[in-house]
Amino acid sequence: MGLIAFFNRRKALHELGILGMNQRNHAYIHRYNPRFRFPLVDNKLSSKTLAIKAGIAVPALIDVVTTQHDIIRLKPELDKLEGFVAKPAHGSGGKGILVIVGRDGEYYLKASGERWTFNDIERHMSNTLGGLYSLGGSSDVAMIEALVRADSIFDNYSCEGVPDIRTIVFKGFPIMAMLRLATCASDGKANLHQGAVGVGLDVATGKGLQAVQFDRIVTHHPDTGYAFAGFVVPHWHRNLELAAACYDMTGLGYLGVDMVLDKVHGPLILELNARPGLAIQIANGAGLLPRLQKIATLGDVTMSVDERVAYSIQHFGMQKVISEIPID
Repeated sequence: MGLIAFFNRRKALHELGILGMNQRNHAYIHRYNPRFRFPLVDNKLSSKTLAIKAGIAVPALIDVVTTQHDIIRLKPELDKLEGFVAKPAHGSGGKGILVIVGRDGEYYLKASGERWTFNDIERHMSNTLGGLYSLGGSSDVAMIEALVRADSIFDNYSCEGVPDIRTIVFKGFPIMAMLRLATCASDGKANLHQGAVGVGLDVATGKGLQAVQFDRIVTHHPDTGYAFAGFVVPHWHRNLELAAACYDMTGLGYLGVDMVLDKVHGPLILELNARPGLAIQIANGAGLLPRLQKIATLGDVTMSVDERVAYSIQHFGMQKVISEIPID
């Protein structure tokens, strides 16, 4: 890239209000997220325990594995379950998360159809305890959670994995959101960098704004062929309320809240992130910076969850949705 092209690109990003990583780190994470509060979200067991105490809906915690002996003890418990999720408490980027969706006799079935024995699970748990998937490689514990069964609205919009909703919350105000849909390219994981589809969402209504994969606009799910036009996330207002409440729960001013929609239990908080990524801007075709600045101008106001949600709906709602985007 030539020098002129570089500066033209920087100017275009500035005009769009795109928040860069350095600015995110220094102006928002460092300023609004006290370091002593990071363990509340970096440790998934701590954040889940905190959410349960606060009355915030999360997938049920079945058990916690802290020692090798616990793994053997766990087998009779797992044999009672059709499905479950095992995840490292200090994992990041989806590493080490094992999702079992069914049983075939003595075998445990993954979403891909791959069959695991209990010995496979025991080995996976041992690796988790040893810190193979944890931040910094330190010793870890494994959480066993109830399997989320995705709302049927997503049946035609995901490959294997459970879709999730990422919401950026600033000082308790939900300011931007996206839906992340697993694809075959992403190996069933809702990770945009691995090839998942990100669908920008209207903060006011939960309607799709645009969909992207590998930073390019797409109009249909690449595996199922279903069009994104007209897609609306159900229970949207409840999603916003849960996301906003996570600020009060954690005291973190700049926060990423990941939620899932269970077909029985509705919206559930899956994970919290004190350093949420910036790809949400690509999915929305809009920058975070103007919204962050608007909230910052409010100063230290005292508002309830309902009031903050109402403010976000009023000021950050969009008009253009996927149904209005020309389809090739």
